[in-house]
Amino acid sequence: MSRVAAFDWTSLEEELNGFGYAVLPSLLSESECREVAAMYPDDPRFRSHVVMARHGYGRGEYKYFAYPLPDPIAELRPELYARLAPIANRWNDRMRLDARYPLEHREFIGQCNAAGQTRPTPLLLQYGPDDFNCLHQDLYGDLAFPLQVAVLLSEPGDEFTGGEFVLTEQRPRMQSRAEVVPLRRGDAVAFAVHHRPLDGSKGTYRVNLRHGVSRIRAGHRYTLGIIFHDAK
Repeated sequence: MSRVAAFDWTSLEEELNGFGYAVLPSLLSESECREVAAMYPDDPRFRSHVVMARHGYGRGEYKYFAYPLPDPIAELRPELYARLAPIANRWNDRMRLDARYPLEHREFIGQCNAAGQTRPTPLLLQYGPDDFNCLHQDLYGDLAFPLQVAVLLSEPGDEFTGGEFVLTEQRPRMQSRAEVVPLRRGDAVAFAVHHRPLDGSKGTYRVNLRHGVSRIRAGHRYTLGIIFHDAK
């Protein structure tokens, strides 16, 4: 059984339905976290480098991986997608959205490519003291898979302080609700990219979500982002 299949996906779906996110504990081992974080200076692995302050995204920087993706990212991306696609389809059904997602990631990537979205989106983020990531949504084209995954590669309290993963949720005619997600090194969080369904007194409606990272107080924080749609 793969590491992804070993999780209780019924419980994880309940968490996603209830809060818009779910934690996958110890998705990566400590050695895998260190291995992925150590890729950051290896520029040939990446297709682009973004300094957040230049674009008003916050402070810090990140790099998008190039194809072919390195292990274990190449392994995790299709396995996670296969578990999340049925959830995404059930969400769209509840929200009365027409889009349905194939159960295999390679088929979905084929759809992205046909729409002109050919650039890989998994990324590696690096934060230092006083860096942060503004609340945002990772939408890169007309096709966007509604769930994504982030894996914390550094140990809180040891390698950095601050830098909490934050989600905000905007419900219709209500003030935004914030959620701080506690993670340890190797933990992953699956969460809604854009919106999710929520049952109300008048039926199911869509709530809008954004995510970000609070200010790093000290040290350095590395994160692996696994986005399932490709970019234009």
